[in-house]
Amino acid sequence: MADSTGNSLDHQVILITGAARRVGAQIARTLHAAGARILVHYRSSSAAAKELGAELNTTRPGSAALFAADLQHEEAPDQLIAAALGHFGRIDVLINNASTFYPTPVGKITRAGWDELMGSNVRAPLFLAQAAAPYLAKQRGLILNVIDIHGLRPLKGYPVYSIAKAGLAMLTRSLARELGPDIRVNGIAPGPVLWAEHGLDDSMKREIVAKTALKHVGSPQDIARTALFLIRDAPYITGQIIAVDGGRSI
Repeated sequence: MADSTGNSLDHQVILITGAARRVGAQIARTLHAAGARILVHYRSSSAAAKELGAELNTTRPGSAALFAADLQHEEAPDQLIAAALGHFGRIDVLINNASTFYPTPVGKITRAGWDELMGSNVRAPLFLAQAAAPYLAKQRGLILNVIDIHGLRPLKGYPVYSIAKAGLAMLTRSLARELGPDIRVNGIAPGPVLWAEHGLDDSMKREIVAKTALKHVGSPQDIARTALFLIRDAPYITGQIIAVDGGRSI
């Protein structure tokens, strides 16, 4: 891992799933600016991923690589870790950011919806962590899971998503126990920092913001700064989930 007293992540290799857009892209930019080399995973956002990769490599040639994969596929975790090792020769940090989000009101829950939401939010992070663990251990690395405040406080109309994120929270704590002392495992639980592109109407957004202590929406940079802190400046923190939610969880 990077020196906790330094200001850079020079030579560190960070794999970020779902990194082409939105919060994932901001995390990638922030960690890259601190000196890290980034493997940008994406599923279907090819244009955005290429744009981000070009941006990062223009700033620092050879510092970013792209890899497309559907994390629902059984072989994807092993392939993604192999891509990081093949391109950069090591992996220091795995950030499980990719997620699927949509409503599943009781009475309309399907097996396919259950499988998709649990697959993207719990199964893929677990098997990525398992595939990465031998290589992270060599670097005394970190797994960072992007959870959701609704994994701690359920969102009405989204029970399967909330259950999945609750599973990711327990996965975070379980892996911290299983993989220590060589690997730290932490989570970030965002609140309203960037609205989902579909599914939340204006009244629900207002209700969510009203329940925060700070009474306003945060930003992807709030999540990215927290990720940087946990990677660079927190060598004695593991098994913890930091809520970045404007006080929603209180």
